Amino acid sequence: MAFVEEIVAVAQKRLAIIRDNAPLIEAAKLLDGRHINLVVICDKSGAMVGIVTRTDIVRMMAVCQGCGCTVPVETVMTKEVTSCRPSDLLRDVWTIMKENNLLHVPIVDENFKPLGVINARDALLVLMEKAEFESSILRDYVMNVGYR
Repeated sequence: MAFVEEIVAVAQKRLAIIRDNAPLIEAAKLLDGRHINLVVICDKSGAMVGIVTRTDIVRMMAVCQGCGCTVPVETVMTKEVTSCRPSDLLRDVWTIMKENNLLHVPIVDENFKPLGVINARDALLVLMEKAEFESSILRDYVMNVGYR
């Protein structure tokens, strides 16, 4: 079994955080040139209150009438966010990602403070690695390798 905590170190590298009252342009700057696709929005206590994706920013810029870049991210953010905790099973998180067509899921602690962002590719790689290991153990058992 694989737990989310196994990929927190990798997920931390994708974590970009901004305050809920920051202008949208600041979120866009955080995404520029980085290998992340969403920014986690936090309140003054540091708890996650939403996310803004590259798509959200592009959608807002497409209808920008001059001051759209300076609106607070809280006016654009997705407020109901699917998140997970380090103690969650990675297989369960992968199932949720697959069912909801999600590429990224924020990892939060018990106070909803962000710890990282899981990428679907990272989750799948860990799950495949675990499955291959279990398969090799089963194969060795069936072939009676190392059991004399």
